[in-house]
Amino acid sequence: MKTLEVAQIVTFHKKIVKATGGSDGIRDLGLIESALNKAFTTFDGQDLYEGILKKISVIVYALIKNHGFVDGNKRVGVSTMLLLLKLNGITIKYSQQELIEVGLRTAEGVYKEEDIEQWILRHQV
Repeated sequence: MKTLEVAQIVTFHKKIVKATGGSDGIRDLGLIESALNKAFTTFDGQDLYEGILKKISVIVYALIKNHGFVDGNKRVGVSTMLLLLKLNGITIKYSQQELIEVGLRTAEGVYKEEDIEQWILRHQV
């Protein structure tokens, strides 16, 4: 799976905040690192999260819920989802409102990792 490094996510966040407003800044770099690494956790030599869509869903969920940035955690989480899908050759079709709902529902605790994965599957072209 093609993924992103922490430095790339930080740069991505800066660009998102510059384009859409809000405060730039990192609240806790460790939480951002944790979000990116969680999808690749193993136990006894086995991936805990198998498959690209599950891994992407875990990263998105953790970026939103960990609050590693001062502002824009939902935006960076959802934008990272789109970027990771594109990097891995997965095409989805969605409206802007649907993307907003993914971010909001995840932040509110309505969506879990599995829900994000199911959302991607429903929108896959």
